[in-house]
Amino acid sequence: MFIRTYLVPRLLQYILVIFLGITIVFFIPRLAPTNPVERTISEIRSRGTYLDPAHIQQMVDDLTEMYGLSGSWLQQYRDFWVRLSGGDFGISFFQFPTPVIVLIKNALPWTVGLLFTTTVFSWVFGNIFGGMAGYAHNRRWSKALDVIVMFIRPIPYYVFALSLLILFGYVFRRFPIAGGASIGRTPSFTLSYILDVLRHAFLPALSMVVLGAASWFQTTKLIVQNVNSEDFVQYAQLGGITEGKIMFRYVIRNAMLPQITNLALSLGQILSGALITEVVFSYPGIGHLLFSAILTGDYNLIMGIIALSIVGITTLVLLVDLIYPLFDPRIRYR
Repeated sequence: MFIRTYLVPRLLQYILVIFLGITIVFFIPRLAPTNPVERTISEIRSRGTYLDPAHIQQMVDDLTEMYGLSGSWLQQYRDFWVRLSGGDFGISFFQFPTPVIVLIKNALPWTVGLLFTTTVFSWVFGNIFGGMAGYAHNRRWSKALDVIVMFIRPIPYYVFALSLLILFGYVFRRFPIAGGASIGRTPSFTLSYILDVLRHAFLPALSMVVLGAASWFQTTKLIVQNVNSEDFVQYAQLGGITEGKIMFRYVIRNAMLPQITNLALSLGQILSGALITEVVFSYPGIGHLLFSAILTGDYNLIMGIIALSIVGITTLVLLVDLIYPLFDPRIRYR
């Protein structure tokens, strides 16, 4: 009963969402005015290289075939799924002839390490302090914390990130202003290299944790205040249950249910990278790679990154959907 009525429909929906999402990703870049073949020829000419007019068309044909752009869109679409089934996203246009999958593998650890850590930390801090502030909203410390968050939260992220970069990177010179590690350092599991990576990641991590925690704080605070007005909370208070037990076991626990779904969506977006963060701090992750791909019209790299993001988000949503009844006993498989 469970497999037929609950699991199978969700698996079918999961497959359909991935199929439609990747299909849209395939066609959208091809609607852009940028032609990667013409761009490559223009870059070669801009370097002062002489191109024999008789051989230009042959070069165009070769590049079109190599980039997977030959034939009609339908033929390209069919070939795309054939390559994708083997984990092949094709060759990168702007870092020719490096395969797209190699570029993603090199950038993904930086993004996952930075975004996974900051997402979890901001979620934990924001929900804990937001839940406590929402339950004790009449206390002075709660009001003071709310004022601080209301001041921080509206700041645009790029303004906040640039402020940290200027203050701690240029004025006080406490942290590096770019990169994921010092130039020339060979990746290794040594203490010195790990500390170097953490030092480079501190400013982008701080910018994301502060604003992320502020956002989670406000959301959780509002949810807790709504839960706090429910009848079962009033009955628990009249029954003599301690405030700490009511706050953590009844109020915050119920308020966390929608936040678990939001956490899954946030973790799924890790695979697409933090675009603004990685551009501002020149961090060598997926977001910076995607930005370069968009500027150069690199179809294959754009499709590879976004397809990976689609799979990540839908997979985490599916997992949360399947295990959600473990968090909420009111939900039962039907």
